[in-house]
Amino acid sequence: MQLEGIDHVALGVRDIEKSVKWYTEVLAFERLHEGMWNGVPTFIGKGNTGIALFPASAEAKSPSSSHRELRMLHLAFRANKQNFLAAQRELEKRGIGFEFQDQDHEISHSIYFTDPDGHQLEITTYEV
Repeated sequence: MQLEGIDHVALGVRDIEKSVKWYTEVLAFERLHEGMWNGVPTFIGKGNTGIALFPASAEAKSPSSSHRELRMLHLAFRANKQNFLAAQRELEKRGIGFEFQDQDHEISHSIYFTDPDGHQLEITTYEV
């Protein structure tokens, strides 16, 4: 399996627009993939670094909520089409189940699976 790197990190945030403003002003990130997915998630980033901002769960909306409720949703790795297909074969060979998604991504294909601790991982390709 040959991955190109981390494609994006998915973060649950209390206020998407406030987070977009912070990341664009403080870190000079830019909005990415504008107009896609009805704004959920909202992608921001710079260069090869991406962050997908998702609304946090209802419990995390109160200002007194602990940071534990604002969690990383999944870690996504990028691969070219050939290595995306090779990754699927490797996971199958190892008996690791995964879910393929293309219908809601529009510009990419992804597979989702979990590590031994239950963290959700994604491998995505933009070569569709």
